[in-house]
Amino acid sequence: MTYTSELITDEAVFAGLGPEWGRLHGRCAGATPFQSHAWLHSWWLSYGRRGRLRLLLVRDGGELVAAAPLMRVRRPVPALVPLGAPISDYGDVLLDDGRGEDAVAALTEGLSACARTSLIDLREVRPGGAAERVYDRWQGPRRRVADSLCLELPAVPMAELVARLPSSKAQRVRAKLRKQEELGVERHVVGPGEVDKALQRLLELHELQWQGRKITSEHLRERFREHLVRAVGPMVRSGDAVVTEFRLDDDVVAVDLTLLSPLLAGGYLYGAHPCLRERKADVAVMLLDACARHVRGTLSLLRGDEPYKYHWRPEPVVNQRLLLARRRTTPLLAAALCDVAARQRGKEAVRAVRKWRERGGGGP
Repeated sequence: MTYTSELITDEAVFAGLGPEWGRLHGRCAGATPFQSHAWLHSWWLSYGRRGRLRLLLVRDGGELVAAAPLMRVRRPVPALVPLGAPISDYGDVLLDDGRGEDAVAALTEGLSACARTSLIDLREVRPGGAAERVYDRWQGPRRRVADSLCLELPAVPMAELVARLPSSKAQRVRAKLRKQEELGVERHVVGPGEVDKALQRLLELHELQWQGRKITSEHLRERFREHLVRAVGPMVRSGDAVVTEFRLDDDVVAVDLTLLSPLLAGGYLYGAHPCLRERKADVAVMLLDACARHVRGTLSLLRGDEPYKYHWRPEPVVNQRLLLARRRTTPLLAAALCDVAARQRGKEAVRAVRKWRERGGGGP
């Protein structure tokens, strides 16, 4: 087989890649929904910067067999980074599962050529991701460091998730599920034609539920709303997402967005009316119950180690950051590693101060 690589910087060409990108995505069992064309192209329209797009495509004849969706950044060092950050929980390249090492070699060599004077910085790669094959084949300087922590559960029905808990906790969860039934909360999976309206309601409820508390500010911005509405409709049609409404007395009181792939599913964002908590409904249990009904692989709680996630006895899985340099860009690799170390020290200092305050060591 003779593989050819092509670097795409034209946004219009990116827009037109949807059908063949979708076919390639479907042949990559380990790919997550964050590598779908609908998600990445919508992200680019909301967050991309003119002149920064770098899509590396590998073809066998006319067939797309590998792709690396990247963009060029200048800070903290000149680098090629995955599209989708920081609102995507996983980053990766795409490699057709039916292709061998020759395709990996073509993608790796293409990345080395298009990097030129930039570092390649592949963030949030899930263990087992296709980017690991590129990393293993890379001939220049390289380093693997830890990235975000994700928590994962087995892909089993809700009853089995509950059975994994200690008996006292399992009893409380079963009581909460019964409470949900007693209240008459009804689930409704939203069809493609209803997605836009449901997402608008999700974002309204998301803002309402966090009113008066610290919220991820990006979720309130118009660019995020536009991205979500634009991306999720096609993803629902292709089976890469499911939107669920929860109704109480004919009112939509919660909306959940779960992203799907053959090996992984995760609840990405939800909005819930405060009336649910006022009526003693456990929103976390309600959402996990709904999400578990759609899982075909691992049930990921996605990034973050919030205390409520540990109630379910999840398995901690650390994403990887794969740094690839050429000989002449080795100083950029060293600078990036220094930046990683400095940020880690900063996080440790913040945690130490927080613990000190919790022990009564200081005021606000």
